[in-house]
Formats: sequence, structure tokens, C-alpha cells
Amino acid sequence: MPDTATNLEAPLLVVGGGIAGMTAAIEASEAGLEVVLLEREATLGGRVAKLFHYFPKLCPPSCGLEINFRRLRENPNVTVFTLADVDKIEGEAGNYTVTFTVKPRYVKPDAGDYTEWAKECPVEYEDDFNYGLVKRKALYYPFENAYPPRWVVDERAVNDDEFKTWAQGCPDGGLDLDAQPETHTVKCKSIAWATGWQPYDANNLDLLAYGKHTDIVTNVQFERIAAPNGPTGGKVQKPSDGSEPKKIAFVQCAGSRDENHLPFCSGICCAASLKQASYVLESLPEAEVHMFYIDVRTPGRLEDFYQDRQDVEKIKLHRGKVAKVEPNGDSLKVTAENTLTGKLMTDDFDMVVLATGMQPATSVHAPDGLELDENGFAVQTDEPAGIYGVGTNVRPLGVAETLQDATGAAMKALLMARRS
Repeated sequence: MPDTATNLEAPLLVVGGGIAGMTAAIEASEAGLEVVLLEREATLGGRVAKLFHYFPKLCPPSCGLEINFRRLRENPNVTVFTLADVDKIEGEAGNYTVTFTVKPRYVKPDAGDYTEWAKECPVEYEDDFNYGLVKRKALYYPFENAYPPRWVVDERAVNDDEFKTWAQGCPDGGLDLDAQPETHTVKCKSIAWATGWQPYDANNLDLLAYGKHTDIVTNVQFERIAAPNGPTGGKVQKPSDGSEPKKIAFVQCAGSRDENHLPFCSGICCAASLKQASYVLESLPEAEVHMFYIDVRTPGRLEDFYQDRQDVEKIKLHRGKVAKVEPNGDSLKVTAENTLTGKLMTDDFDMVVLATGMQPATSVHAPDGLELDENGFAVQTDEPAGIYGVGTNVRPLGVAETLQDATGAAMKALLMARRS
């Protein structure tokens, strides 16, 4: 099916182009179904693309993503739309009509490589890919090996006079700032809702002082700091002055398992922090890492991952619930309650990493017909349904478990296609 088609038909519509959505689309299409895949960002890959490594093998995301991108490029059964938002869903299981809008990229399909020219772009915005740690140019390439491999203009720049003046000098005339949104429809039998997760907003955690000091970061921000394609080139350093931290605190359950914030456990935060502790020691062997936890939860095969890091001398584990983080001169003072003795303990650190939980994107963006539980996760059923959640829309999951769930979603699509 051509990318420019206005009226499409396919047994399966997948909403969300992260690792879950891509996997569901690929597995269903390789089993014979036509699939339309929608992603609201400019590229596929989702949050996995922003990782340095994922566990338990500590592989870079490029491993799995490149395989999926290749399978998509070679697959005529999948039509991909990026910068796409669902407007309306009509019908019932087995007979849906979905209307969606595709925002313009403002860069023509045959445009060239703007790597050098884009360095001169005078307009910048907060870089979402790096979770706001730095800014990016208004004309940007999403990330190395992005799919689709195309440049994009931030939509805010289209009405910026300074940017418009600069864009007139495009070396090959490949920018089109007059491009307009396009509306499409797709008739489908089932809809896999794979819009992923979002980090809990650490700005809600007043006592942990996020936003009051630049050396207090979230776990997703720290992942970008450690990544070679991140804002520091993979060097673990303090955002405030670029110096090397000698002592870092990882604060578990930042907003999780808390009736005032997220009442549930995200399941993978402990393992993620232990993984990030390894990043620190690989980059800074003399550094000291402290992890404050209520209890360490590393189910299944992640238990070995935990046990291995218990034996690392430079990783100090404290059974304590952090009550407060506060600036203290050039350092950060962490106060925690020892959950065994009930006594308060305090210590100073150069940097603090808050392990915020995984909040399902369905809690703010879910279609009618998708049943949600009290925490905003999609209710999963064994029987095929017309609209169903996939991956971290259903529960907090690691990458491996997400792939398994997405494969199950493809099987549901096959069953729906045969029944209707």
C-alpha cells in the first residue's frame, strides 16, 4: 500500500511505533496480514531508542531496533505513518473506520543531508530525545539510524521569522514550510493500542527537590547522560558544571508505591538503577554509588543481575525510604529512614538520580472501547478484542517481556481477521 493513500484497508491498525507496536505490526504482517502502523513522533523506536543499554544482556538498543527497521523496510504488508495522531474511531470489533491526521515534516522526501548546514540553524528548542537536558536545532535528524531516515523541522519553527529567513538558504531547496497536515482513514478489523509509557513527573515530588538543582536528575535522564549518543557523549558528569561526580545516590520508588502518586510498583526500576550503577563504575571506577530502596524487586532472571551487583564493593545498598533531598552548598543532602530500625540517616552526594515509575500513556491518551484499570493500564483479556492494549500499556514491562506481549497481540489480530 502506498504511503500517500488517503483511504486504506487493513485487518490490523497498530497505534504506537515503539518496540511493542513495531513488533506487533511485523509479526502480524509476516503471518500474512496487511497492517497500518501509526506513530505520533517523527521516527519509530519509542523509549527504547533513548536507552544506553537494556538488561539483562546490557545490549544497546540499536541491536533490536536495526533488525526491526530492516524487517519493516523489506515488508510490503506494513504501511508506516509517522507524525500521525488518531482523530476518531468509529464502528465495532471487526469493522472499524479510523480517521487520523499526519502532520507535515516540512522536509521533502528527496531532501539531502543537512548535517553541516543544520549546525548554523539559529533556532533551538528543548530536546525531547534527551529529556530536556540540552537543546536541539529546529531542523534536526531524530537520532542515528532513525527510521524513516529523514530530517524534520520542529513545527514551532514554521512561524518563527528568524528560522524562516534562515531556511531560505536551504542548499538544495528541500524544505517546504508551507506543507499542510493530511487526513487519512483506514478500515480495519482490530486495533492494537501500543502507545507505551511515560516517566512519572518528578516535578510532583517536592521533597525530592527535582527542578531545584540541576544535579538531581531522573533515571531516564541519566540513561541519556550515560549513552554515547547522549548530550555528554557518554561521560558521566554533573549537569551543573560538567565535573565528574565522586558520589552518586540512586533513590528508588521516587513517586512509586505511594498513594499520593503512583500506588503500584513498576517492577523494573530496581534493576534499571543497578544497571545504571554499572554505567557509573565503568565510566568512573573510583566513584562511589549508593542505592536507597524500600526492598529490591528483581523478579525472575533479573535476580541474578541483582546478586552480581551485590558483590560489587563500590555499590552500597541501603534499605531506606528517602524522605528528603535538599541542596547543601556544593552537594546534595539525602535524608532517608532506615526501614529496619526506623532511624534517620543522612549523607551528602554530588549527584542524585530519582528512579521514577512507569506511567501508562493510556492514562492520558486512550480510545473509547479500551477498558482501563484504576491505574490507567489497559485491561488484558485472553479472548481477542476489537481494541486491546499492548506492552507497557498493559503493565510495567522490560524490553524482553514487551516483545513477548507484542507477539501475543499479533496472534489476537490473526484471530480477529479470521473470525470477522
